[in-house]
Amino acid sequence: MNRLLRTGFDTLLTSVTPIAIWFLLGILVDKNLINIFTLIYPIQFIISSIKSIFGVGANISAIRDRTKENVFSGFLCGAILGLIILGCIIINIDKYINFMNMESGIYRTFAIYAVAQMFLQLLLNLSLCKLYYENKHKLANKCSLTFNLINFCSLIIMSLITKNQIQITSISFVITLIFVLVIVLRTIEKTKFKINIIKCIRYDSAFLFAEISMFIIYLFGFKNSFDFGEKYILAISFATLITDTQWDISDTIKTVAQIDITKKEFSYSEHLKNSKKLVLGLIVSSIAMGIVLYPIYKVDIKTTLIVAGIELISMYIYPIYLTKLTYIQLEHSALKATIHKQISNIIRIMCSFILSPFCTSIGLVASVIYQLVVTDIIVRKNKINMEMK
Repeated sequence: MNRLLRTGFDTLLTSVTPIAIWFLLGILVDKNLINIFTLIYPIQFIISSIKSIFGVGANISAIRDRTKENVFSGFLCGAILGLIILGCIIINIDKYINFMNMESGIYRTFAIYAVAQMFLQLLLNLSLCKLYYENKHKLANKCSLTFNLINFCSLIIMSLITKNQIQITSISFVITLIFVLVIVLRTIEKTKFKINIIKCIRYDSAFLFAEISMFIIYLFGFKNSFDFGEKYILAISFATLITDTQWDISDTIKTVAQIDITKKEFSYSEHLKNSKKLVLGLIVSSIAMGIVLYPIYKVDIKTTLIVAGIELISMYIYPIYLTKLTYIQLEHSALKATIHKQISNIIRIMCSFILSPFCTSIGLVASVIYQLVVTDIIVRKNKINMEMK
């Protein structure tokens, strides 16, 4: 439970900081900047996909296959790929903003900053991943806390000094970049370049393709939902705001399970018990956030309850099938885990094109039911024992 909380703390900081930043920048600089959170939301799944291969996969391979070079090589490949993809988005930022039905003139400068900051977040995540697999969770916490404090303080302080958006973003980015480079140089040990990308993909393939699918789901799902008008835009954005951090933190369930399974120290019953405690706390925090922020946003209560309710019920069920899927991925059949996870993602993608403001919620329900049933069938049919202790 302690490691779940420590790993979740890093995710909490990474998730909450942008929300606080855009909220305050909307007050200090331009009220429209609060919408940056929704604008760049799908892009987070791009950096998660890169981390899946070159962070998680590379570190698991380094332990299981005794290929120490994978960690440095994975970091280098992940950094280069991230630079190329996010760089292309920055170059075409106006097209991206217009695609999301927003005005490029209003959001351009801070959208560029947000995407560039995601690249720095990717570098940090790849470094933190190495620390997790070395059981250096306290050091990872310190690095994550410092990064987010620097990011937050530099932006807010500069916003109090000047309203020039280019000056605010440029100075904040340079300060954060210097810190990230220091962490990378201290964390990632330079070795010769050698990496088995196929193995890196295989160790986290189910979740890699899930991240890619989530990018498609939210890119087109949000675009579809937002066509139904401002009432739904605000309600869906509000529901996302009060549950997104919790969903991010819940992914630590997978992270800790992967580490324990890789090191042959896993106990399904113990892990599930701790995971449920974590999720219940996250659900309570979502409800509390909704109550506190409702008077500010004054969203349509019926629409919000439908979207947020589906999110929270799904979150409660999440650790049950996620833990099983993680074990199946690493100890039984990576192919089965990947195929069934991708089927659930395809279901969600198809639902994203349903002509309804609740298309992404419908997709979530269908996906959760499918994964809950299928993972249970695989475990029962193959009589898989998930107790290593």
